[in-house]
Amino acid sequence: MARKSLVPHLFVTLLLVAPATVFAVDAGDNAAIAPVEGETTGTVMETAPPGSEEPVSSPTEPDFGEDPFREEVPPPHLADPLEPLNRALFVFNDKAYFWVMKPVAQGYAFVVPELARISVRNFFRNITMPVRFVNNLLQGKIRNSGVELLRFLINTTGGIGGLFDPAKDDFSLEPRNEDLGQTLGKYGLGHGFYLVLPLLGPSSLRDTVGQTGDFFLNPVNYVDDSGVVIGAKVLNAENEVSLRIGEYEDLTKSAIDPYVAVRDAYSQYREKKVKE
Repeated sequence: MARKSLVPHLFVTLLLVAPATVFAVDAGDNAAIAPVEGETTGTVMETAPPGSEEPVSSPTEPDFGEDPFREEVPPPHLADPLEPLNRALFVFNDKAYFWVMKPVAQGYAFVVPELARISVRNFFRNITMPVRFVNNLLQGKIRNSGVELLRFLINTTGGIGGLFDPAKDDFSLEPRNEDLGQTLGKYGLGHGFYLVLPLLGPSSLRDTVGQTGDFFLNPVNYVDDSGVVIGAKVLNAENEVSLRIGEYEDLTKSAIDPYVAVRDAYSQYREKKVKE
């Protein structure tokens, strides 16, 4: 009977006793008391050894995650020593867009259906395959180069000269967009400084050099008739504007300084493309 009466007493004792204190023994004979879990809050507190006059440290502050009011990371810095000239060219391009390019693109879009305009885009993207193919090779992206070559073969044959994109629609082969500016950035060459090119828009010293190199990889530039070359480039530009009307307006209309907004957006976009 005596043994049976001890069982409930031991059970109650185990429920009421606080978590045991764990001792850790150092190289010497001194024992240090390990952290003890609090009984009510569940926080971890450090207790001082017996006889010590060191005060007990306060409970560890809970981690509530990231500060919701933390400032956003600023865009990558892009030097702009030619800002007065760049601003003048920015105003020129802005007026050219709203007074010429956008009205022409709107009239073009009114006459030409969207599916036809997408086919025009597909055609020009297909014939500029050498730009993407070579730059993927230069960056060591052999698989992507193969994808570009395969896309060209499929779209040129099954896509009726590149007017359609069966490589993407039927075989899920997405274009691997690369240019010489990205290639130079991939090998550590910085932007240099910011440039605004007449009618072409935002660029940088590095990307302008890249555009010059890509010029020689574009088959359109090897057509003997300069009138055809200029006409093809104007068609390509206006067709692209007609498919993207509103993007430039959304970027600049709410900006305090549209020039800075476009410059920062360009810097972030190119930084992202180089890292891909």
